[in-house]
Amino acid sequence: MRFLVRDRLLALGDDYWIEDDRGEKVYLVDGKAMRLRDTFELKDTQGRVLIDIHQKMFALRDTMVIERDGEPLATVRRKRLSLLRNHYRVSLADGRTELDVSGKILDREFAVEYDGELLAVISRRWLHVRETYGVDVVREDADPALLIAVTVCVIHLAEKERDGD
Repeated sequence: MRFLVRDRLLALGDDYWIEDDRGEKVYLVDGKAMRLRDTFELKDTQGRVLIDIHQKMFALRDTMVIERDGEPLATVRRKRLSLLRNHYRVSLADGRTELDVSGKILDREFAVEYDGELLAVISRRWLHVRETYGVDVVREDADPALLIAVTVCVIHLAEKERDGD
């Protein structure tokens, strides 16, 4: 499954469609303006909220929380920093499962892995449209909405850190 995501989707208050590789609209990212914390909703084509994404208010490190149906699904936070790669940890609400996100995140080149197995590749490398990057979900049993929410969180956190917010 391959999805196309607009680079500017992370602007609060703006809405952006995520399309599949056939150009059909699949998800809408609804950025919520005028909030105390950074907030997004991932909606289906009928406008139903599938996933809520918001910044955790009181945390030592910037942390994004992903919820489904009002229940915690995952938290995303920076894991460690190296000169060439960024690393983020996605802790699922079950308390046992962690996803690792690593790569050149500000260049939109990174991978999402579970227990060393690749789940998704996020890249701008194979696209010709300047403000678009692709989310290529590798495993058929993976939750695409969750992986897109993780992508939104990681890029948002990386850009906030780069901008010094």
